[in-house]
Amino acid sequence: MNQPGDRLLPTIAREDHPTGPELTTDRAGNSRRKSFAIALLAATVLGLAGCGSIGPGTVARDRYDYSSSISESWKRQTLLNIVKLRYLDPPIFVDVGQIVAGYSLETGLTAGASFPETSTFGGDTATVGGSVRFTDRPTVTYVPLTGNQFVKALMTPLPPESVFFMIQSGWPADGVLLAAAASLNGLKNQETSISGVVPPDPQFMRALELLRNIQRSGAISLRVKQDANRQQTSLLTLRGQNVGETTLEEARELRRLLRLDPEAAEFTLVFGGTAAHDKELAVLTRSILQIMTTMAGQAEVPAEDVAEGRATPGLSSADSAAKPRVLLRIQSSRSKPADASVAVRYRNNWFWIDDRDLPSKRAFALMLMLFTLADTGSKEPLPLSTIPAQ
Repeated sequence: MNQPGDRLLPTIAREDHPTGPELTTDRAGNSRRKSFAIALLAATVLGLAGCGSIGPGTVARDRYDYSSSISESWKRQTLLNIVKLRYLDPPIFVDVGQIVAGYSLETGLTAGASFPETSTFGGDTATVGGSVRFTDRPTVTYVPLTGNQFVKALMTPLPPESVFFMIQSGWPADGVLLAAAASLNGLKNQETSISGVVPPDPQFMRALELLRNIQRSGAISLRVKQDANRQQTSLLTLRGQNVGETTLEEARELRRLLRLDPEAAEFTLVFGGTAAHDKELAVLTRSILQIMTTMAGQAEVPAEDVAEGRATPGLSSADSAAKPRVLLRIQSSRSKPADASVAVRYRNNWFWIDDRDLPSKRAFALMLMLFTLADTGSKEPLPLSTIPAQ
């Protein structure tokens, strides 16, 4: 017969020492929880590290955004300076010299975990924390147009060959020369001064009309010839072959108006008020400042500003019988326009170009294109920017 102590010993052994299957199940659960926590930490680290370089992804967006902003500010600045000239307020141009877009991405990760063998409440613990900070610090350098650059960019007449290359590239000859030429072989364009607008010579306007018609036929071209001494000569050609009789007659009339050799097909293009001989086309071109002054004389300003002597008379002073040509129409009002291609506020008034006015928009775009043709000479060194590496 067994003693009581003999029956108690097996019982104590079973309670303090779990059997094989129970031990395996508990450790497997802990192992699965550990694996999950470790996987979560690894995924977080890989996710933060997978961000990689942020630079390439910003190129497409930044180029579009900066290009649109610079284009819009350039148009508004130009329109403002045109209007200011009407009030004899000196124009001021500030160029965007350099743009440096600096980005930094900082990430941080903290993690902790506790995996007890046994837990009264059955809860293994794990903590994961992280931080991300993105910084965008663009550096924009503004360069005012002053001194020698101002003289060369705004006050130097445009090269005649550059003006005619624009015509050859497809821009209308009458519009380009009406804006950029002061005279053709002595035939004068309209002029704008503080006293008002002097209408153009009727023969000058007829010459522009003939040039436009000949341009449409493809019978006019410009080429540059270089001699043995590397001296360049610009030649304007009026083709006489494979063109219609109407174009031939217009070419003959153009030669008569400009006093050119009726038999010659090529004419030397030079800068000047008069030609040295009948095989030379002398073009007295305007500067950007003169073109802007001409456009300023055609802007609409409040009548009281002209009556009080705050603004020059402009186109309203011209003889209506002479029919002065309008390059573009700049409207004005007290309230902000609803449908404007470009608009600026000046002297408590809004000045704008209507978005539906295609001739005015084309003339304004032409003036901006001519601005790029101005010889600004050598570029002055830009200020250096030191950007810390992050």
